[in-house]
Amino acid sequence: MTTRHFPYIIADNVLSPLGSTTAANYEAVRAGRSSLARYAGRSKRPRVGTSAGMDDFVASCFSEAQRQALMVDGLTWFESLVYHSVSETLTHCTIDVASRRTLLVISTTKANIEHLSSPDYERLQPAESAKRIATLLGVTTPPLVVCNACISGVAALVTAQRLLMAGLYDTIIVTGCDIISHFIVSGFQSLKALSPEPCRPFDIDRIGMNLGEAAATIILTNGEGLRVNGYWLLVSDQWSMVSGAIRNDAYHTSSPSPKGDGCASAIRYVIDGTDPRSLSAVNAHGTATLFNDQMESVALAATGLSQTPTNSLKGYFGHTLGASGILETIITMHSVASGELPATRGFSESGVSGKMTLSASPMAVSGHSFVKVISGFGGCNAALYCTNTPPTPSPTENVAPTTLRIMHSVEITPSRVTIDGRECPIEGEGADILTWIYKNHIGSYPKFYKMDRLSQLGFVASELLLAQEDPRKGPCTDRAVVLFNHSSSVCADRAFAQTIVPGEDYYPSPSLFVGTLPNIVCGEIAIRHGYHSETSFYIMSEKDESMINKVIQSTFLDKTVHSMVTGWVDYQDDENFEAKVMIIEH
Repeated sequence: MTTRHFPYIIADNVLSPLGSTTAANYEAVRAGRSSLARYAGRSKRPRVGTSAGMDDFVASCFSEAQRQALMVDGLTWFESLVYHSVSETLTHCTIDVASRRTLLVISTTKANIEHLSSPDYERLQPAESAKRIATLLGVTTPPLVVCNACISGVAALVTAQRLLMAGLYDTIIVTGCDIISHFIVSGFQSLKALSPEPCRPFDIDRIGMNLGEAAATIILTNGEGLRVNGYWLLVSDQWSMVSGAIRNDAYHTSSPSPKGDGCASAIRYVIDGTDPRSLSAVNAHGTATLFNDQMESVALAATGLSQTPTNSLKGYFGHTLGASGILETIITMHSVASGELPATRGFSESGVSGKMTLSASPMAVSGHSFVKVISGFGGCNAALYCTNTPPTPSPTENVAPTTLRIMHSVEITPSRVTIDGRECPIEGEGADILTWIYKNHIGSYPKFYKMDRLSQLGFVASELLLAQEDPRKGPCTDRAVVLFNHSSSVCADRAFAQTIVPGEDYYPSPSLFVGTLPNIVCGEIAIRHGYHSETSFYIMSEKDESMINKVIQSTFLDKTVHSMVTGWVDYQDDENFEAKVMIIEH
């Protein structure tokens, strides 16, 4: 049996308003510089697209000069940032991007959402955009998009780590990016989450978060590639990703669990067998929102990390959404390697109940490992454990199950419903089918009527699916929910966009905005059934059964996952949707 090494980081890049390289960004952070600036809500700044009714906000945005220098002909602003970040990273290593054993994984929350009203938006949706970027870079394998709300970046790294450990690829390029748009600013303002001044993570006077735009890239390779191709010569202290975990609160789609259950569970998994006192640092999410900071403090205290030097980087870059997990992992990796953890900019006095070791000044750190923690809408939480002195994994740590059993299956289209291959009598057609299924087979869960269409589809499909199980099995809290589609949350996106038109009708809907994250459907299923295991959402250019099977297979490397609700859930409009979901066990 072959024992694979934990994946090594062979190159990285951070592209932000503070600089176009990791070195430039790291030095800016060490110098205490921030790219946060104030923007007037009623300005005519065309890129952000602010309009009457929008409040002032503080954010980290590229300047117009930077934008012009970075724009690539034929690409959107989002695509240009991704392309530049990956291209810069590739200059620091030698890999075969055209190999069928090389994969591109992109993490993002809203990608090209600023082009939603474009007549050719179909080709600008996340999966199609990723495909175009991959082609330009010379990557020949179909790319994978991770869209798991604010944890997308760490979730993408966890996915890559598993795929490499399972031996399914040799090299994976993981890049995260989001840009600031009228759509995103309006959404967070509708939730009353944005601060009109620089954020203050974990501080007693914190009043909200700042958004940021950036791209960040990490290239990972397995141990075999490191030895054969001499990558070790390019690795600074040979940092590797040893463990990652994704967990759900099963509490609420837009508010974290006050007990920090999901976050603490993810941390416990990644540091299992490790003395917390040996950790150099923890990089927290630290959004400077009231409830997220409080939740994180409770989770860190519950997992024995109160004494571990901890920081947040949001005061330098803002919350960069799909890029944040990757960007902050890179900066923390270089910080620990240098022996100094950057100050938590904006922090002065603790305003959380959980004990944490925070500082408004840089902290000296020793050791060789750190934990990255992050949380997001849909009840999702993630943690990542990195070290530059990786242990030797046991053979069982990288053996994904090769035999998976489909226990039950459900398929729903605008005209047909099948359960375990048997056609189910229905009434109506199109979107009316979903309401008919709810009324006739589910009922007693009125929250259904508040869900976006994608969530309604996934919800009724999963309810029909789970109803086929033997009731004597009892509750299954360790079941994962891993779903895939092509069109992300486009139906909810268009519904929310109708509420943010400029002028007197400007009134962004907070409930509709939350539904513009496709992973919300996973959260809804987890909340309904009390699933505290992984919830993840992936977007693909087409229904690639081979890639879907690889992701499912590698997810079972998480030893707490024993069964899974998984499959395809896509809702383009009321006449075009499909759910094909299964319960899988191993």
